Amino acid sequence: MLNYKQLHYFLRVAKAGSIARAAEQSRLAPQTISAQIRTLEDALGTELFRRTGRRLELTTAGRLTLSYADEIFQIGRELEEAIRNPAGGGDLLFRVGVADVVPKSIAYRLLAPALGSADRVRLICREDKLEPLFAELALHKIDVVIADRPLPSESGVKGYNHSLGRAPIAFYAVPVLAARYREGFPRSLDGAPMLIPSDSATIRGTLTRWFTEHQIEPSIVGEFDDPALMKAFGKGGAGVFPAPAILADEMLQQYGAEMIGRAENVSAVYYAISIERKLIHPGVAAISKAAKAGHHS
Repeated sequence: MLNYKQLHYFLRVAKAGSIARAAEQSRLAPQTISAQIRTLEDALGTELFRRTGRRLELTTAGRLTLSYADEIFQIGRELEEAIRNPAGGGDLLFRVGVADVVPKSIAYRLLAPALGSADRVRLICREDKLEPLFAELALHKIDVVIADRPLPSESGVKGYNHSLGRAPIAFYAVPVLAARYREGFPRSLDGAPMLIPSDSATIRGTLTRWFTEHQIEPSIVGEFDDPALMKAFGKGGAGVFPAPAILADEMLQQYGAEMIGRAENVSAVYYAISIERKLIHPGVAAISKAAKAGHHS
């Protein structure tokens, strides 16, 4: 049977990069930790570290062991939290990372089911670019990432992509521009001043292909990482901009922008990405269940 004390020492050394540093942090003799690591390697039948200069590097088996050890101890911490705060005795923290390319209104619609679940959920939400969010997901600092693309296989993170549905895209503009470009849509967009998401957004490539298929060459006057900033420029009359069709009322009320027309067969796709594990956070389960029921399409 696996000895979790030995696994804990292994984790300490893997994070610290050396037995001496791990011993100092743990206030133990280096010989004690070294002996525990050797016993674990004997039990597993393989070496977990190789020495490179003054540092210890993980072997292939060591990297695999580290990924499981991280998850084992994270589940242990969750168990302790669940025991200390049983159902009805406290809020269940749901730590969410939202990719900065996901419109905030869409993020709210996707996450709202978690707040309405049977569990008392307290949402902790932060926004960033995908790469740092994936890194925090791998370290179990957040429970799920809301993104416009699935977790790439080359990321090295073992995770699960929960599809949350599609949001058809439409084009919007302030009334004077909307009236000008509505007639003859979509060909009317040829040469139109266009505000568009940057290359960091998956929808950018989809829109570019759609423009090409319809032989449309808009005049791109602005590219934006932040969808809210793009809409703010649209509100000021700087150009036409794309946004989910389901947000038409919000575009009119908040930005004074009218729908010009829908981009046929163009949709933004959203995912909830979680670490692959047997225990799924109730917050992830709630938003996945709502997506399957068709609440977000």
